[in-house]
Formats: sequence, structure tokens, C-alpha cells
Amino acid sequence: MSTTTVRRSRLHRREHLAAVAFIAAPVLGFLIFIAYPLIFAVYASFTKWNGLSEPVFNGLDNYVEMFNDRYFWQAMGNTIFMMIGIPIGLLLSLLLALALNRKMRGTTFFRTVYYVPVISSLAAVAILWQWAYNGDFGLVNQVLAIFGIDGPNWLQDAATAKPAIIIMSVWKGLGFSMLLYLAALQSVPRHLYEAAAIDGAGTFAQFRHITVPMLKPVTFFLVVTSIIGGAQIFIEINIMTPTGGPEFSTASIVWYIWQKAFNYLQMGYATSMSVVLGILVFIVTAIQFQMNRRSQFSIE
Repeated sequence: MSTTTVRRSRLHRREHLAAVAFIAAPVLGFLIFIAYPLIFAVYASFTKWNGLSEPVFNGLDNYVEMFNDRYFWQAMGNTIFMMIGIPIGLLLSLLLALALNRKMRGTTFFRTVYYVPVISSLAAVAILWQWAYNGDFGLVNQVLAIFGIDGPNWLQDAATAKPAIIIMSVWKGLGFSMLLYLAALQSVPRHLYEAAAIDGAGTFAQFRHITVPMLKPVTFFLVVTSIIGGAQIFIEINIMTPTGGPEFSTASIVWYIWQKAFNYLQMGYATSMSVVLGILVFIVTAIQFQMNRRSQFSIE
């Protein structure tokens, strides 16, 4: 074996070891913090476990109890209902992005103002809105009183508690969606609009046939992430309605899982609900990816 071959062999081994070292960190992180907890969670969902003693295998008892638990179904229904804010937020953020995409004074200021809630602490925002929704001295009812409207006790009424949470969630996430839409709008090739204008297309036609299709990747991303985030809504529920709201009206599925796990120490039962929630989110996300793949387009 020549000296050159030996040097290459040593260099190859060093590069190989360096590559293994770089790859090992994320792989170990995945195995320790994702794969193992996921496998253990699936196992724990088939056990009676309080988080302190050893889990005791009880078969499908947790799942049978879950599907007969009316509070589970109510919490799941509340979570789905509160996702009504997703299309509302996307529509409002698109309208804001279209308005702020124009060349006019003050756009930078308004972009900053709308993005401030995104970087604000969710706990602090929830406390602020809890005060604003107060039925006696809250800011919301004070504003309504100016117009002669007697506002309700928002978070203490089953009819208004969920809409109040939805309004707050839309307000909190508006700036993030707006920023992504704004970036997407500014990346749309101008020659497409110019060609459409030459062909006689009006503003609405350009928006429908150019803007909306070009924004589709951003919309898809926002829908997927919003559904995943909406399925995990917890902090605002726990702060604004710590008992799950009047008549259990604002209890989300994650809030109910947390209650069962840490207040009642029913870890096995809570884990079974987590597994079901994870499967549902995976199915919905997979369907969205499939629908997006079928409707993809390209501009030559």
C-alpha cells in the first residue's frame, strides 16, 4: 500500500468519525426525547398508573372508559369548536397583509404593532384579556357601553366563554399569519399582474387567479400549523377559565388531559387520551398533505 493511499485512508476515517459525531447528536436527541417517550406513552396508555408507583397493565380499560366519558367528548368538541378561529384569523391576516403591502406612510409602524402580540408572553396576554373580559369593569364592556350595549360577563357565561377565547386567540396570532402572507405577496412576480392587466383582467380577477394560487403554500403551512396548535390549546384556557369555564364550556382536550394527569394522578388514563389526540392530529395532517399534493401547480 502506497503512502498516499495510507494518508487517504486515515483522512477518510477522520472524516467518517467527524460525520458520525455530528449525526449522533440529533439521532440521540430523537431517540431520548421523542422515540422513547412516544413508545412509553403508548405502553402507559394500557396501564393503570398514577405517575408515582409502577404502571400496572390493564388492557383496554382506559380506552373503554375514555369513549364512555362525556367530559372527554365535550372537551374534544370544545377544542374543535374553538378552531373556528383558524379561518377567521387567516382571512383577517390576508386582508391586513394586502393593506400593508401597499406603498403608503406608516406601514412599518402598523406591521410592528400587529406583530407585538405574537412575541408577547401568552400567559401575560391571557391575564390581560381576562381583565378586559371582566363583566363589571372590563375594557370590552366599557367600549360596548359607549354604544349603549350592556355587555355580558364574558368568561362566566357558557354562551360567550368560547367566543371570548376565540377572539383572543385570533388577536394573538394575527401578526404571525399577516407577516407570512406579506412576505408571500412581495415575492409574487410582478410580470404576472402586468400580463393579466394587459389581457383585461380586473383587480378581483387578478386576486383570484394570481394572488390566491401563489399564496397557497403559505396558506397550507398556516392551516397545518394552526390546526396542530389549536388541538393543543391550553395556557389561555387554564389562566382565563381555570375550572374549564361555566358548564365545562371552555375545557379543551389538552386541559382535560392535564387535569386528569396532574390533579387526579390518572396518568395512564390521561396518556390514553393523549395517544388518541396524537392519532387524530396525524390523520388530519396527512389528509391535508394529500389534498395539497393533488392541487399543486407550477409556473413555467
